Amino acid sequence: MVEPDVWIAVVDDDSPVRTMLARVLAQAQYRACGYASGEEFLASLGVRLPACAIIDVQMPGLSGFEVRARMRAANVLVPVVFITGRDGMALDASMRDAGVEQLLQKPFSSDALLDALDRATGRTRAALGGKV
Repeated sequence: MVEPDVWIAVVDDDSPVRTMLARVLAQAQYRACGYASGEEFLASLGVRLPACAIIDVQMPGLSGFEVRARMRAANVLVPVVFITGRDGMALDASMRDAGVEQLLQKPFSSDALLDALDRATGRTRAALGGKV
Protein backbone atom coordinates (compact mmCIF):
# COMPACT_ATOMS: atom_id res chain seq x y z
CA MET A 1 0.00 0.00 0.00
CA VAL A 2 1.22 3.51 -0.81
CA GLU A 3 2.03 5.48 2.32
CA PRO A 4 -0.83 7.85 3.19
CA ASP A 5 1.46 10.89 2.97
CA VAL A 6 2.36 10.21 -0.68
CA TRP A 7 0.49 12.64 -2.82
CA ILE A 8 0.41 13.75 -6.42
CA ALA A 9 -0.17 17.32 -7.60
CA VAL A 10 -2.58 17.65 -10.52
CA VAL A 11 -2.14 20.96 -12.35
CA ASP A 12 -4.74 21.59 -15.04
CA ASP A 13 -7.01 24.54 -15.75
CA ASP A 14 -9.87 22.17 -16.64
CA SER A 15 -11.80 21.23 -13.49
CA PRO A 16 -13.33 18.00 -14.91
CA VAL A 17 -9.84 16.79 -15.88
CA ARG A 18 -8.56 17.47 -12.36
CA THR A 19 -11.54 15.58 -10.91
CA MET A 20 -11.07 12.59 -13.22
CA LEU A 21 -7.34 12.38 -12.50
CA ALA A 22 -7.96 12.62 -8.74
CA ARG A 23 -10.37 9.67 -8.98
CA VAL A 24 -7.85 7.57 -10.91
CA LEU A 25 -5.16 8.42 -8.38
CA ALA A 26 -7.43 7.59 -5.44
CA GLN A 27 -8.12 4.16 -6.94
CA ALA A 28 -4.36 3.64 -7.13
CA GLN A 29 -4.06 4.62 -3.45
CA TYR A 30 -2.48 8.01 -4.05
CA ARG A 31 -3.74 11.25 -2.61
CA ALA A 32 -4.23 14.03 -5.13
CA CYS A 33 -4.26 17.76 -4.72
CA GLY A 34 -5.59 19.81 -7.63
CA TYR A 35 -4.38 23.20 -8.81
CA ALA A 36 -6.18 25.31 -11.43
CA SER A 37 -3.04 27.12 -12.57
CA GLY A 38 0.71 26.86 -12.66
CA GLU A 39 0.96 29.91 -10.45
CA GLU A 40 -1.24 28.31 -7.78
CA PHE A 41 0.84 25.14 -7.87
CA LEU A 42 4.17 27.02 -7.66
CA ALA A 43 2.90 28.97 -4.64
CA SER A 44 2.11 25.68 -2.87
CA LEU A 45 5.65 24.36 -3.19
CA GLY A 46 6.84 26.48 -0.28
CA VAL A 47 4.52 24.51 2.00
CA ARG A 48 4.86 20.93 0.79
CA LEU A 49 6.38 18.99 -2.10
CA PRO A 50 4.41 16.31 -3.92
CA ALA A 51 5.91 12.94 -4.84
CA CYS A 52 5.15 13.84 -8.46
CA ALA A 53 3.29 16.50 -10.44
CA ILE A 54 0.97 15.90 -13.37
CA ILE A 55 0.99 19.16 -15.32
CA ASP A 56 -1.02 20.19 -18.36
CA VAL A 57 1.17 21.69 -21.09
CA GLN A 58 -1.33 24.33 -22.27
CA MET A 59 -2.87 26.53 -19.61
CA PRO A 60 -3.72 30.22 -19.36
CA GLY A 61 -0.92 32.12 -17.68
CA LEU A 62 2.10 29.90 -17.26
CA SER A 63 2.36 26.91 -19.58
CA GLY A 64 3.31 23.56 -18.13
CA PHE A 65 6.80 23.94 -19.57
CA GLU A 66 7.16 27.36 -17.93
CA VAL A 67 6.07 25.86 -14.60
CA ARG A 68 8.74 23.17 -14.99
CA ALA A 69 11.38 25.78 -15.86
CA ARG A 70 10.54 27.76 -12.71
CA MET A 71 10.69 24.59 -10.63
CA ARG A 72 14.14 23.82 -12.01
CA ALA A 73 15.32 27.41 -11.46
CA ALA A 74 14.22 27.13 -7.81
CA ASN A 75 15.92 23.72 -7.53
CA VAL A 76 12.59 21.99 -6.82
CA LEU A 77 13.33 18.35 -7.59
CA VAL A 78 9.87 16.92 -8.18
CA PRO A 79 9.31 14.52 -11.09
CA VAL A 80 6.77 15.72 -13.64
CA VAL A 81 4.41 13.91 -15.99
CA PHE A 82 3.15 16.32 -18.64
CA ILE A 83 -0.26 15.90 -20.25
CA THR A 84 -1.50 17.60 -23.40
CA GLY A 85 -4.48 17.73 -25.68
CA ARG A 86 -2.41 19.22 -28.49
CA ASP A 87 -2.39 16.98 -31.54
CA GLY A 88 0.94 15.76 -32.82
CA MET A 89 2.96 16.90 -29.84
CA ALA A 90 5.74 14.39 -29.25
CA LEU A 91 8.57 14.19 -26.79
CA ASP A 92 11.67 15.31 -28.67
CA ALA A 93 15.29 16.13 -27.83
CA SER A 94 14.59 19.83 -27.20
CA MET A 95 11.86 18.90 -24.73
CA ARG A 96 14.16 16.45 -22.93
CA ASP A 97 16.81 19.18 -22.70
CA ALA A 98 14.19 21.41 -21.08
CA GLY A 99 13.54 18.76 -18.42
CA VAL A 100 10.47 17.11 -19.93
CA GLU A 101 10.70 13.47 -18.93
CA GLN A 102 7.26 12.18 -19.83
CA LEU A 103 4.43 13.41 -22.02
CA LEU A 104 0.98 11.83 -22.32
CA GLN A 105 -1.37 12.77 -25.17
CA LYS A 106 -5.03 13.27 -24.16
CA PRO A 107 -7.06 11.17 -24.11
CA PHE A 108 -4.88 8.64 -22.32
CA SER A 109 -5.78 5.53 -20.38
CA SER A 110 -5.63 5.17 -16.61
CA ASP A 111 -2.98 2.49 -17.15
CA ALA A 112 -0.83 4.87 -19.22
CA LEU A 113 -1.07 7.50 -16.49
CA LEU A 114 -0.27 5.06 -13.70
CA ASP A 115 2.64 3.59 -15.69
CA ALA A 116 4.03 7.12 -16.11
CA LEU A 117 3.64 7.71 -12.36
CA ASP A 118 5.41 4.41 -11.67
CA ARG A 119 8.36 5.58 -13.77
CA ALA A 120 8.37 9.05 -12.22
CA THR A 121 8.11 7.95 -8.58
CA GLY A 122 9.90 4.62 -8.71
CA ARG A 123 6.81 2.85 -7.34
CA THR A 124 4.94 0.02 -8.97
CA ARG A 125 1.34 -1.11 -8.89
CA ALA A 126 2.59 -4.63 -8.28
CA ALA A 127 3.77 -3.37 -4.88
CA LEU A 128 0.17 -2.29 -4.28
CA GLY A 129 -1.12 -5.80 -4.78
CA GLY A 130 -1.84 -5.23 -8.47
CA LYS A 131 -4.80 -2.94 -7.76
CA VAL A 132 -6.20 -0.59 -10.42
